[in-house]
Amino acid sequence: MRLFDMNSLRARLLVMLLAVTGLIWMGAAWWSFYDARHEAEELLDAQLAQSAHLLLAQTRHELVEEDEDHLAAYEALDDRELHPYEQKLQFRILGARGQTLLSSANPPPAMPANTSGYADVHDGGEGWRVLVTGDGTLRVEVAQSLSIRDELALHVAQRLALPVLLALPLLGGLIFLVVGRALRPLDDLAGKVASRTAANLAPLETDTLPSEVLPLATALNRLLERLNHALDGERRFTADAAHELRTPLAAIQIQAQVALASQKEDGRAHALEQVLAGTRRATRLVEQLLRLARLDPLAGLPATQTIELAALARQVVEDPPLGSQAERLRLEVLDDISVAGDPDLLRVALRNLLDNALRYSPEGSRIALGASLENGAPRLWVDDSGPGVAEEELPRLTERFYRGSEVTQGGSGLGLAIVARIAQLHGARLSLENRAEGGLRAMLAWG
Repeated sequence: MRLFDMNSLRARLLVMLLAVTGLIWMGAAWWSFYDARHEAEELLDAQLAQSAHLLLAQTRHELVEEDEDHLAAYEALDDRELHPYEQKLQFRILGARGQTLLSSANPPPAMPANTSGYADVHDGGEGWRVLVTGDGTLRVEVAQSLSIRDELALHVAQRLALPVLLALPLLGGLIFLVVGRALRPLDDLAGKVASRTAANLAPLETDTLPSEVLPLATALNRLLERLNHALDGERRFTADAAHELRTPLAAIQIQAQVALASQKEDGRAHALEQVLAGTRRATRLVEQLLRLARLDPLAGLPATQTIELAALARQVVEDPPLGSQAERLRLEVLDDISVAGDPDLLRVALRNLLDNALRYSPEGSRIALGASLENGAPRLWVDDSGPGVAEEELPRLTERFYRGSEVTQGGSGLGLAIVARIAQLHGARLSLENRAEGGLRAMLAWG
């Protein structure tokens, strides 16, 4: 797995978390730097004020005469004797007439007589932070170099902000480890699914999964359950189909052997007729199996059109395959009803219902076919005159290859299963019920 593949959930989480954390962390570092520098400058201003007040207090009683005899020079300490954070102080003490009474070896730039307080002054290409204060008798001017102040403030701010910046890569590494550990259940789940064989469709264990992964695992278990059910159905279908095909094929083989062994023309002709009948049964069974194979994978109809149920019923009655049996069909209530669907599939469903009705009704009896509305819902039904079906067996008639316990007619047991599947694709259902006057009603009911 590529770490920075943006289709990866891990990569997206890492990028978003690192971006948000980085922005917040950089903002915090900038604020710490700015605030520390500001506080350092305030501290240096306070140091200036403290120095000015100290000088003023010390010289107030000592310098009482304002003449040249009292002028002195303050010799600065050697830089090597200073503390790293101690700053060389430049100062000037003035008398009431503005004359210099005492000054450092390098006094600050002269300030106008009417100024007081803090000021930034530039003189000779060098900047100074100057504080002017006094008590009416003495005037004190103290100054610090702006470059030295900035260097000290920058150094203090960097010392405070540097740990914040150095901690960012460590935080990124921790985020990487935490995200990887948090997503480990997904990797474990993927590993379990990948290690499964095609025959292992048992549900995945969900007891130890976090709640965020549980919906995915639950959906996978439902999919596995559906696949298992589908495969079981396919296995049963294959086994039943093989069993059903074995009977007509065996009968064809036997009749073919009889035809070959028969010395009489009548016996040979009868055997060949049986071969043809068995071939027709096998052909119909194969057609039904192929039709089911095409219908099973469909989740819905690929295309639909408006279908007039009355017109559909007339077309099926007039189909040539029914032949002379069409005389037994009676069209009854044919309301003007339209449904959306596939006309070919509905034609197959109706033909299967008619074929069952003709097969199980006595010779010469009538079969009723109709289309009607019940409570505004379309109905397409076929009534036969047969013996009906035991009530307990009615729900099983749509099972594949199930033909009932008292069936006397041949067939594969797939016709009604195909009708039920076609009804399902059309949003309808196949209803089977015994009629009070005798026979069975098979009905496609919408709504």
